[in-house]
Amino acid sequence: MPRQARLDVPGALHHIMVRGINKSVIFKDDQDKARFLERSGDAITEGQCRVHAWVLMNNHVHILFRSGRDGISAVMRKLLTWYAQYYNRRHKRTGHLFENRYKSILCDEDNYLLALVRYIHLNPIRAGIVKTIEELDRYPWSGHRSIIGKAKYPWMNTETVLSRFGSAPRKALHEYRKFMREGMGQGRLEELTGGGLIRSQGGWSQVLAMRRRGREEEYDERILGSGDFVNSILKETVDRQLRQLKAKRAGKTVQNIIEEECRKQGISLQELKEGGKRRKVSDTRAIIALRSRDELGLTAAEIARNVGVNTSAVTRAIERVEKRGGHEYHK
Repeated sequence: MPRQARLDVPGALHHIMVRGINKSVIFKDDQDKARFLERSGDAITEGQCRVHAWVLMNNHVHILFRSGRDGISAVMRKLLTWYAQYYNRRHKRTGHLFENRYKSILCDEDNYLLALVRYIHLNPIRAGIVKTIEELDRYPWSGHRSIIGKAKYPWMNTETVLSRFGSAPRKALHEYRKFMREGMGQGRLEELTGGGLIRSQGGWSQVLAMRRRGREEEYDERILGSGDFVNSILKETVDRQLRQLKAKRAGKTVQNIIEEECRKQGISLQELKEGGKRRKVSDTRAIIALRSRDELGLTAAEIARNVGVNTSAVTRAIERVEKRGGHEYHK
């Protein structure tokens, strides 16, 4: 049975799990972890994402973050490709480092944010690397230290988590630490490592009870959340895909968008496609890139082949328009 496409919904909460191939080690020492963390920050910042929790273990990684407008795929591809090349070069090895496909679960923030933050940050305790919350406070490879104010990462959002425990900073921090202590004996929670009906309902017994009451619930293996939440996510995804499909069936192409924007801005197709760097040309190229992504669902690589620059330049151009609030889009 073919695997389902990722649900890459901009602005949604995603639980990312990355594992070494055959459960092999992906960090041999602290230098490896430091480089991965540094590169993660760059990719997450560039992708305009915000991280709520993370942990680096010897053979796997957990990241809980809200994606930016471009979703998660570009961020993760850039990060994992770079790190695999770095790791192989440094440790004189060849071949794949990670499992072929990292796991990505779209989560209902209202119901699962705090549970996931605790589950992710308690990984070192469950693995026996540290024994107490006080030791976890000093563990350098987890976002827990940032939440308690012992480390600072510009790309990590600690306010969202602490605000769930109260508006007074000292009280919120006390309640967060209490919440973490209460979770120390929980062990591995299967319901927080994936989606689907059983996990979303909290176990098979809950599913059976629900069915005895005659209730049917929508579910999806890529989503951790209630039936209503699953429905809303799938509808948003389908609506976006239908808009793009409708445009394609109407015959709209990237060439149509290019010609329309060049005519509107009074620049030549030749100058655009030859990589012209004039401000007006660059701005037009950015609008074309944004429209091609939103209206046709094209990737940065597909757009790049049509506008005279490379893939990374397309990504930067889209970010530039979005940072300005997309005003040029509507001129």
